[in-house]
Amino acid sequence: MAEFYGAELRRRREEAGLSQSGLGELVFCSGSYVGQMEMAVRRPQVELSAQIDVVLKTDGFFRRLCEAMLRSSKFADYFVAAAELEQRAETICNFATAVVPGLLQTAEFTRALVRTARPRVDPEEAERRVTARQERAHALLKDPAAPDLWFIIHEAALHTTVGGNQVMRDQLEHIAEVARSDRAVIQVMPFSAGLSPLLYGTTTPMTFADEPPVVYTEGAYSGQLIDDPAVVASCTKSYDLARAAALSTQASLAFIDRLMKENRTP
Repeated sequence: MAEFYGAELRRRREEAGLSQSGLGELVFCSGSYVGQMEMAVRRPQVELSAQIDVVLKTDGFFRRLCEAMLRSSKFADYFVAAAELEQRAETICNFATAVVPGLLQTAEFTRALVRTARPRVDPEEAERRVTARQERAHALLKDPAAPDLWFIIHEAALHTTVGGNQVMRDQLEHIAEVARSDRAVIQVMPFSAGLSPLLYGTTTPMTFADEPPVVYTEGAYSGQLIDDPAVVASCTKSYDLARAAALSTQASLAFIDRLMKENRTP
């Protein structure tokens, strides 16, 4: 479906006499992004598709097609494009403020999150969400050819009990196992580190071999993929400063080990 979207976008753009850069200026994105959508390298977003419909006078065609693509995905619609970019990334960094990063979550931890966020969700749909997150984590954490991973987890996320003491202790143990495996760099940002611009939500900078870097930010029920060079540069600088302020990898592992002992069940 992404290939069809891209082919139609190219055909109708050329019929309108617009270059990729020309269309990009009219819909407020870069010409390279338009080119990546046409090649089915980058997924479109609903708002952008709606803007394309206005410019190309396509009567909602691209918006409807984008919505159909999102419905066919196993991920939340606002995360679909970011999930696809993860597969091509060279590096994926993540700053988590209040909840353990999705790639580091155990299945039970994710179940508890889903039940809290959507208490009336169908049980089968809840399990699909859990399975999708576990499959995504397995692909990125187990494959030696996968991107380099770096996580900074704020102390608040590690103190917030999710699913009970046993679930939380198992979650902390899993984080420690990943840290010991050297598959990812994991640092803890202590309360004593003070304020950071990244504390407003989850921030995930990604870099690529042949594409410009992007940043994905996420809140409670929404997410945004950012490719504006100035904003990406600011987020990257803030992430670098957070690395410097966070505990070292060794101190972070000791911190997590200490929390595991505190979360022992009777």
